Amino acid sequence: MSSGASAFPIDPPIEPMLATLADSIPAGGEFLFEPKWDGFRAIVLRGASDLYIQSRDLKPLDRYFPELHDALLERLPPGCVIDGEIVIATPRGLDFDACSSGSIPAASRVAKLAKETPASFVAFDLAGGRRSQPDGGVSQRERRAALEQLAGGCGPRCTSHR
Repeated sequence: MSSGASAFPIDPPIEPMLATLADSIPAGGEFLFEPKWDGFRAIVLRGASDLYIQSRDLKPLDRYFPELHDALLERLPPGCVIDGEIVIATPRGLDFDACSSGSIPAASRVAKLAKETPASFVAFDLAGGRRSQPDGGVSQRERRAALEQLAGGCGPRCTSHR
């Protein structure tokens, strides 16, 4: 990415918020839990005219999931940053092996896999809110409500399946 003005709401790459290991569930309070998705962690940054998909290790993923790039560019509004997981759903459940086979560098192989086993994006956090203010600013519950409202505008399935 260039060091000039960014076309995205936050200059990529950005550090993902990672889970921390705990011996037990914290007592008291209200908690929201997400399942362990069997795919690739990704942050989607939607600019005015383009989209950038970043891995948890700060590398671009767009090239490996072109069908997902196009679907998210079409369905997400400009200015959002969404944290989630890239998955491949099969009749037997989520298939990590199929997901990781998309990272094979040959363009012809990537295009073939995009048609045969298209990827989906499972969104679990509207990341722009927590990163746009130094103190975190917006609670996870508020970000989740905003994400659900945003996802409502994506249609019945906000995935790359057509």
